[in-house]
Amino acid sequence: MPVRWPPRQPGLSLPEEETQGSAAGRPFPASRPSLHQSLLSSNGCWPCQRSEGWWPPAPAVGRWGLVPGGRGRGRTGGGGRVRLEEAESRRGDCSGLIPLPGPGRGRARAAASPQSGWPSEASLPAACPGCPRAPGPAPDPRPPGAPMAPQRRGGPRAPDGGAPTAERERQRRRRPSSVKKGRLLQESLRQKWLKAAFLGSSAILGGLLLWSCVSGDDGVTEVLAQQSEVLQDRFIEVPCSEDYDSHKRFEGCTPRMCGRGVTDTVITREEAERIRRIAERGLALGGSDGGASILDLHSGALSVGKHFVNLYRYFGDKIQEIFSEEDFQIYREARQKIQHTIARAFGLRPSSMYLTKPTFFSRINNTAAKTTHDEYWHPHIDKVTYGSFDYTSLLYLSDYTEDFGGGRFVFMDEGANRTVEPRAGRISFFTSGSENLHRVEKVRWGTRFAITISFTCNPDHGIGDPAFT
Repeated sequence: MPVRWPPRQPGLSLPEEETQGSAAGRPFPASRPSLHQSLLSSNGCWPCQRSEGWWPPAPAVGRWGLVPGGRGRGRTGGGGRVRLEEAESRRGDCSGLIPLPGPGRGRARAAASPQSGWPSEASLPAACPGCPRAPGPAPDPRPPGAPMAPQRRGGPRAPDGGAPTAERERQRRRRPSSVKKGRLLQESLRQKWLKAAFLGSSAILGGLLLWSCVSGDDGVTEVLAQQSEVLQDRFIEVPCSEDYDSHKRFEGCTPRMCGRGVTDTVITREEAERIRRIAERGLALGGSDGGASILDLHSGALSVGKHFVNLYRYFGDKIQEIFSEEDFQIYREARQKIQHTIARAFGLRPSSMYLTKPTFFSRINNTAAKTTHDEYWHPHIDKVTYGSFDYTSLLYLSDYTEDFGGGRFVFMDEGANRTVEPRAGRISFFTSGSENLHRVEKVRWGTRFAITISFTCNPDHGIGDPAFT
């Protein structure tokens, strides 16, 4: 059945011949084919909506056509006007056309009903090449009277000409918003601050541990004598122990007043340097495999490997090439000065004190111990270790922190430790009982030189000065 055009609408002004053709129910007159008739007659397709959102023109009014059922502009939703030249350019093209308009942005909105003024889908020609038909509704499989199944609402429809929702979501995730970027920046700064705080606290902790290692690991709370100090006479009295009661007492010598003292004014640094050279020459003849080596000029004991030898017998006449009479004289003078210093501090007569063994040079470095003789760092009591000792002294021949690290002398008192930092020419002396429990810190670097000189009150345990023969 031929399609009649256009349907009548209130307020629509048309050219006379088109109005007549429409009123008579006839096709458009052949004498003046209209655009609509030309479109229909050329390919047998009703003008359709294009996929890009265009609607074919309505009957011409001047240079513009009106789309029935719409109020908006031609390219926007709701119908409207389009240029006739644009519609004319699509003559004979049914590709990509949809028979009936549907909802959506940029599409004309008009229902295929008699009220809308547009022909229904059933009135279109049966054969419409390139103009797909909208599928009809599927038959209802439910029996009569059955309740309606719940309808699942589809996802939001993507706007025309845009990417699908899933694709847009992926793009949104690939390009974080400014808020997300700000959060990422804050998190990055936070991690940097945490890392800096961790490194700073680690450095502080490491410094504290290093200071603890340098200052000793035995709870040092007081430095009795610092290396940088030059002490005239410093003496601290402590209660005497009962160690002396188990030995024979000698009136005027056995300690009744106990304590410890330090002085830097008895032996000069030049004298200490000369005495150190004596020790270096003698210890160069041997030396322990461990970290502690000794040289006793009185008995001739010398550390060699893991053992001791008598250097006078072992080297014989070669000793005269190592030492001289002047060396032994320097040694004797230093011993006498130390003896008088101790006697004056404890109120004794120097003649009541006797030099006793062992009296020896020591050289200590950070080499690992090989025998028990190398383990010099254990706490000990001289009166217990050497029964003859009543007074002990040390003459330091090198400087703490300059020639070596570690190696401080530590008095281990109850509740507090007190240290003496070695200084070349410094004399440290004390009574030899358990009131002066002590130890030496491990030497961590460098070489520490000292000489231990001890005295007894028992003349049976006394020894003479070494002599150069």
